[in-house]
Amino acid sequence: MRFVKGHGTENDFVILPDPDGVLELTPDAVARLCDRRAGIGADGVLRVVRTKVAGPDAERYGGADWFMDYRNADGSVAEMCGNGLRVFARYLVEAGLAAPGEWDVATRAGLRRVSLGPSGDVTAQMGPAELLGPGEASLAGAVFHGERVSVGNPHLACRIDGPVATLDLTRAPDFDPGVFPDGVNVEFFRVVGDRHLEMRVYERGSGETRSCGTGTVAVAATAAKLGSDEARDVSEWTVDVLGGRVTVAFDGTAARLTGPAVLVAEGETRPGWI
Repeated sequence: MRFVKGHGTENDFVILPDPDGVLELTPDAVARLCDRRAGIGADGVLRVVRTKVAGPDAERYGGADWFMDYRNADGSVAEMCGNGLRVFARYLVEAGLAAPGEWDVATRAGLRRVSLGPSGDVTAQMGPAELLGPGEASLAGAVFHGERVSVGNPHLACRIDGPVATLDLTRAPDFDPGVFPDGVNVEFFRVVGDRHLEMRVYERGSGETRSCGTGTVAVAATAAKLGSDEARDVSEWTVDVLGGRVTVAFDGTAARLTGPAVLVAEGETRPGWI
C-alpha cells in the first residue's frame, strides 16, 4: 500500500492514492495506519479516489474529478475535514493529478472549492457555518456552555475566559448523545485580540489534535455571533492552534479557510502488514 504523509498546522494525515477505488480500507486498517506507535501515525486517513468510482453517490459530485474519502484515526467515517481538504489538494497538485488554480473536491459534505499555487498556503471554501443554538459539554467536572455549529460536520464551540493551555484534554469531554447523536468535535476558544482567537479541540474519533480546520471555522463563526453585526457578515479572523495559525474569512454566506499544507514523506507498507 503506497502512502504519503502530510499535515496542515500539524493536523496530520496518511494519504492513500487509490484512483480506481480498489483498496479494501477497513476501520481496522485505518486504525493500524494511524497508530502512532505501531503504525505510521496520523489523526486520520485521506483516500484519494476518482469521483466516478467513489460509490453510489458519485452522481451528485458532478464537476469534481476527485473524491476525498476521509476517515478518523479510529477508522470511523467523517463528513469533512478542513485541514485534510487543504492537504488533499496539495497532494493532487504535487502528484501531477491536478493543476494549480481553483477547482472543486468532492467530499461527503458536498463539493468544496480549493485554491492553491504550485507551493505555499491553500485556501478552501468551507461552505456556510450553520449556527444551531446553545449546547454544553463537561470536562473534569466543569460545565462549558457553547454554540452548536455545523460546518458539514458537528461542532460545539465553547468560549472560555482563561488561557486554553490550562485545559486537560487527555480525556474526552462529556456531552448529551441525544443532542449530538453522531458525536461532536468540542472546541474551547479564547479571544486574544481584535478578531484573533486561540483554540484547542477534542475531535471525535481522534482525541485532541494539534489543529482542526472545520473547528477553526466553528469558533470564528461563534465569536462573530457574539460580536458586532458587522463581524457576522464580512470579516477575517486569525485563529491560533497548537500546530500553528490559520485565517478564516466570512463573506456573508460562506467561510474560507487558509493555511499551510505540507507533504513530508512517502513510501509503502510492508507486504502483509495491513
